[in-house]
Amino acid sequence: MTPTDLITLARLRGAMIATAESCTGGLIAGAITDIPGSSDVFDRGFVTYSNAAKSDMLGVDPATIETFGAVSEEVARAMVSGALQRSDATIAVSVTGIAGPGGSDHKPEGRVCFGLAQTGQDIHSQTIEFGAIGRLEVRQATVKHALSLLADAISQTA
Repeated sequence: MTPTDLITLARLRGAMIATAESCTGGLIAGAITDIPGSSDVFDRGFVTYSNAAKSDMLGVDPATIETFGAVSEEVARAMVSGALQRSDATIAVSVTGIAGPGGSDHKPEGRVCFGLAQTGQDIHSQTIEFGAIGRLEVRQATVKHALSLLADAISQTA
């Protein structure tokens, strides 16, 4: 799914998008807003790279970060919930991960947790293990997957 296709689909379905990004540092929002006319369907993006930003901007409980770690589905879910609540969006996606280099046995390089929320629906989350493919490649794969998540969810709305 290209950003242009996502924008066309969102426009047809009356969706308004928000993003909450950590490991991508705004690349998802950038991919969407690179397309002319994206303001019809894109409300805002939250770049919450630090744990403090996740709490301050999105309302993520510091205890959630402390308990599960910043790279967790629990934090991705809290991030996307905050993005939806603190925007005029009808759908939001969040990402938090370890782009690399680095990582640990417990949380390896290339692990990215995604959250997806839509007005009036349950929040969904998933973890993708992209592997140690390099920082740029993990970030690019994350953007591509996030755009696909948004498009799939929007296409299923009435």
